[in-house]
Amino acid sequence: MSPRQMARPGGRSARVQEAVHTAVRELLAEVGREALTVPMVAQRAGVTPSTVYRRWGDLAELLSDVAVERLRPDTEPEDRGGLRADLTAWAEQFLDEMASASGRAYVRDALLGDPDGGNAGQCSAYAADQLGLVLARARARGEDTPEVETAMDRLVAPLMYRILFRPSGLTPAYARHLVTDLLGDPDGERRQST
Repeated sequence: MSPRQMARPGGRSARVQEAVHTAVRELLAEVGREALTVPMVAQRAGVTPSTVYRRWGDLAELLSDVAVERLRPDTEPEDRGGLRADLTAWAEQFLDEMASASGRAYVRDALLGDPDGGNAGQCSAYAADQLGLVLARARARGEDTPEVETAMDRLVAPLMYRILFRPSGLTPAYARHLVTDLLGDPDGERRQST
């Protein structure tokens, strides 16, 4: 278990985490990633470098922790009244945010400072939770829905692969294409994957 996973929520621990996270975000904007150091972050946050090292281990793990927090969705997925519209809006927004320069940097940092895969799992859980909400709303409206894992495999996985390894040509049309592949043609026929 890493030090950041053992920290208790609330109290001094939460104040230190917030101060350090804020310092990292501010310093990244001011000096850039290449110039960032743990002593700089500690000074800006009003803590000692040993506090940062004890809690996060090194700069890569700290950047990873900040990135995971930044990748956490701020709001619930938009409700547009139907599964296709909801999934399309979600996929387009996910693509827009993750394919942006800052989104790609956060994804990179989340994975680079994550030797045990916990941060990758947390980011995956964010997407699964968001899709779960979309699918639950659709089920409550009486719509036929795929399972969350199917949506993860057919929407999130190809989007993330393209964002990370083949970012050229990523457009909202690609996200819409994935939704159609998942749900079928708009006339209601579900496509079979081959």
